[in-house]
Amino acid sequence: MAETTSTSTQTSWVVKDDTLRYELLENNGPKGAPQGDPIMSIRNLKVSFATEAGRVDAVRGVNFDLWRGRTLGIVGESGSGKSVTALSLIGLLDDNAYVTGSVKFNGEELVDKTDEEMAAFRGKSISMIFQDPLSALTPMFSIGDQLAETLLIHNPNMTKQQLHDRCIELLTMVGITNPEDRLDAYPHEFSGGMRQRVVIAIAIANDPDVIIADEPTTALDVTIQAQILDVLAVAQRETGAAVVLITHDLGVIAGTADDVLVMYAGRAVERASIDTVFDQPSHPYTMGLLGAVPKPHVAAEHRLVPIKGNPPSLAAIPKGCPFSPRCPMASGSCFEIEPTLDPFNAAEGHLVSCHKLATIRDRHLNFEDVYPKLEPLPAKWAEVPRDQRPLVLEVKDLVKTFPVQGKGLIRRDKGTMTAVDHVSFKLHEGETLALVGESGSGKSTTLMQIMDLVKPESGSITVLGKDIASLKNNRERRELRRDLQVIFQDPMSSLDPRMPIYDVLAEPLRAQKWSPKDINKRIGELMHLVGINPDYVDRFPSQFSGGQRQRIAIARALATSPKILLLDEPIASLDVSIQAGIINLLEDLQVQLKISYLFVAHDLAVIRHISDSVAVMHLGKIVEQGDTEEVFTNPQDPYTQALLSAIPIPDPKIERTRERMVYQDGKLVSSSSLLSSHKA
Repeated sequence: MAETTSTSTQTSWVVKDDTLRYELLENNGPKGAPQGDPIMSIRNLKVSFATEAGRVDAVRGVNFDLWRGRTLGIVGESGSGKSVTALSLIGLLDDNAYVTGSVKFNGEELVDKTDEEMAAFRGKSISMIFQDPLSALTPMFSIGDQLAETLLIHNPNMTKQQLHDRCIELLTMVGITNPEDRLDAYPHEFSGGMRQRVVIAIAIANDPDVIIADEPTTALDVTIQAQILDVLAVAQRETGAAVVLITHDLGVIAGTADDVLVMYAGRAVERASIDTVFDQPSHPYTMGLLGAVPKPHVAAEHRLVPIKGNPPSLAAIPKGCPFSPRCPMASGSCFEIEPTLDPFNAAEGHLVSCHKLATIRDRHLNFEDVYPKLEPLPAKWAEVPRDQRPLVLEVKDLVKTFPVQGKGLIRRDKGTMTAVDHVSFKLHEGETLALVGESGSGKSTTLMQIMDLVKPESGSITVLGKDIASLKNNRERRELRRDLQVIFQDPMSSLDPRMPIYDVLAEPLRAQKWSPKDINKRIGELMHLVGINPDYVDRFPSQFSGGQRQRIAIARALATSPKILLLDEPIASLDVSIQAGIINLLEDLQVQLKISYLFVAHDLAVIRHISDSVAVMHLGKIVEQGDTEEVFTNPQDPYTQALLSAIPIPDPKIERTRERMVYQDGKLVSSSSLLSSHKA
């Protein structure tokens, strides 16, 4: 049995387990130190998978505790092991998983339980909220039936009236209006946000002690995300549950978590209270994550600082510290021995896994000390003032409607839905115009019309002085596409997996009748331009990382030297540290090539960093348009104000104190008043 010692100070207390190197979190943050015994204790948790390629160590010795009423945020990039950790708590891993260590719930060991034994815990003591509500809900059953099923599994003696009343209570609790009418509705009849509310209602139906939320807001618009996080907070207050919140969004963590576990390559590299992690990040990886994120609440002052390289494959974790190939401080033992999770400050319970811990602590090193010197943003308008640059794209009074069909076997048109409603904007040479708005606002339809893939019903689109409606044949359309290229969200699906990179880049050049000699020369130029080794042209897309694939997609878009790039969520599928490098690349290319960007993204922090002007779309209309800083600092339209209010800010002190506003019936309403009205 491990020897345990206790240390007390005026503001914090620590319990140290010498075997597992475990300590309680410090008395810091919105709720102070944890009180009482933990509801769940995880010790030396290891999860590996047997695959055709060999053994994959997904989780490699993780330790933490969960307390009632507290939220533990687990953050990390793809492959860090955070989702596998969560699934192991509830016994939902695949059959090829091998789990060791200890997961105790109220003192009862769960690791060795069978699937049948774990069924008694799932949905009752421990529940889970998944990322995609559409796949989490059964399409063949009504919302009421799915809620009732969750209740009956653990409460078989409930009467029909009790079931009905509890379902109404749950839907009301999560903010679904007219719950009586919604019980008989099916998942496809709800919006994404409403479906996620239903998933939360199912998760809290049996008053669980632990709620695991795995990226519960990733697929949602920013305003819906804010509402779901509010609902999750209400659910925690109503049940008193411990919450594990898994996310890649540091802003979400800042506003919801009490304690934070930062994971990398299957292990915890830092653990502390929420305030400590943001005020005093002490692992180079945590510093890098925070430094790579654009700040939505302040104007961009310098280039983003990406973390070099990519996270390692869990099937081939490097020797020594897994972060050492990417770490600016790595030397000597960093490449030979993996560090343990040690106290940064024993009196506060701040734990860090780094060989350079003493140096970071004693010298009070921060992000600016560890990472390369911050570089100023590229001077876009050094040669010609922005307002004197030529116009490259003009959209004027654009309108597009779609028929709305009725239900039933004979689906007659019932009317029309206006997707784009008299939209107008201009784009100048070397400028970035951002189109922002929620799902259904008309952004994508507008892009499709500019690409000449959807015909507008009225209005005009002029590209480099030519009205695209006047294009008469394929030759003229090819000329347009030479000057107007697109970069999509997911490079893996936009690059042909059967073609080597040489052919991917050569394809648009061949379509423009380039000679083989000129194609060879151009491909070499493109690879250098986007920072990919030209020797890799014979490789296939699957042999590159996500960030490298997006660089290749950018190279393909630049092949014909276009004047305009349409960027449709170009970094949404990338990890935070990789996003920063792509944003920097786009900024450099714009200055170097004087190219113009029409940028569509849901991440408003990225929009503020990269764009010069913003057009806010809502229900097919542009409701506000202007210089980026003017729109972000002095929004005039209520919808814009609500949109900006919903952005999660990566600063816990700001997130805890600001009032979030919601756009409802054409006016602003505080989110707290909405939650109060739902509860009433």
